[in-house]
Amino acid sequence: MISGRCAACKSQRRRCPSDCIFSPYFPPNDPQKFAYVHKIYGGSNVGKMLQQIPAYAREQAVDTLYLEAKCRIEDPTYGCAGIIFRLYQHIHEREIELAKIQTQIAFHKLQNPHVEVESNFTALSTIEAESNLDILPAQSSMGQFQYDHSNQAHWFY
Repeated sequence: MISGRCAACKSQRRRCPSDCIFSPYFPPNDPQKFAYVHKIYGGSNVGKMLQQIPAYAREQAVDTLYLEAKCRIEDPTYGCAGIIFRLYQHIHEREIELAKIQTQIAFHKLQNPHVEVESNFTALSTIEAESNLDILPAQSSMGQFQYDHSNQAHWFY
């Protein structure tokens, strides 16, 4: 046990027992962590959850409860789902940007089949764009542009 009362016992204004289930996960120097979890889940519910979880998984469970509670307090409507949605939007925007760049590269190669790539930046962009084709998800909502080395461009849906 950490000397003094843990953040949970301080918040609930009680004596911190030597076998306090909250003590290892809610240190007294971080009272906000327990405040978030308590506000969303309630102290009693968190205690019950921790008792049902094996000791080796409790720290990760407390960290998860804290993250979810913090997200819910900062964004009461969407919580963690709002963050996930925004990340998916960024991924989709990057997929569209990548497809546009790949189209420009293919168009440039079709227009100038005999011209060697002189710029290192252009060569790197071409290599990165062609190597990133495998990274795009197969179930994308947009078509995927692929370029084969026979100077033919193909759209796959």
